[in-house]
Amino acid sequence: MTHDPVLVALLGLLGLVVGSFLNVCIYRLPRDLSVSFPASHCPSCEHPLRWYHNVPVVSWLALGGRCAFCRASIHWRYPVVELLNAALWMLHAVWFPWDGLLVVRVLFASALLVLFFTDLDCRILPNEITVGGTIAGLIASFVVTPPGWVSSLLGVVLGGGVLWATGALYERVRGVEGMGMGDVKMLAMIGAVLGWPLMILTLIWSSMAGGLVGAVLLAFKADARTTALPFGSFLAPAALLASLVGQPVLDWYLGFYR
Repeated sequence: MTHDPVLVALLGLLGLVVGSFLNVCIYRLPRDLSVSFPASHCPSCEHPLRWYHNVPVVSWLALGGRCAFCRASIHWRYPVVELLNAALWMLHAVWFPWDGLLVVRVLFASALLVLFFTDLDCRILPNEITVGGTIAGLIASFVVTPPGWVSSLLGVVLGGGVLWATGALYERVRGVEGMGMGDVKMLAMIGAVLGWPLMILTLIWSSMAGGLVGAVLLAFKADARTTALPFGSFLAPAALLASLVGQPVLDWYLGFYR
């Protein structure tokens, strides 16, 4: 671990810049648009943005949250995503040793941030992130430990398989789709990066959170039983929490059986 404020601040600045790109992914990937072409432009008037319109957070504040050309409102999510990504990267900088594991986990955190918002906004978990993240996680497992390639491979198989079987059973019993394939692929990605034990912990935590929200909906909404919850938006924070503190939690729990 490092607490060098200069290195932590530098990683935070890099996280801000990457956060700006994450906003592009959040907007374009669910719409099947290229993230590289055309260049950044206003979604309302489609006018290309100049470089100083793309300075993370600062540009949004300077423009008052509006396009410099047509004055259309720019969603508050843009600076929030940039700040969240910077904060997550800085948190990881003081949490993990500065080695390959840190690189894997900060990229994983950014991927989860994209999936959280795409599922929340559009009920879509892009294959570019889920499938691409699964492949990248498996490759990284041969180089970076933990979790190691065996745990990573089991995480993919069990993660995708368990969630697919749960969704299939729910659909057979209730007659409605209970789990999309995007959720299955996302849990497989989580298993690839974190390994199968932390994948199981992620599933437990996200299911608990989803159940709590579902109970609240049932209390206030008559048709809550047919309301589809974006499960990916529960998986994302649960996986992030598992990435940061999951192993100590597992060690503490398993300690009761030793």
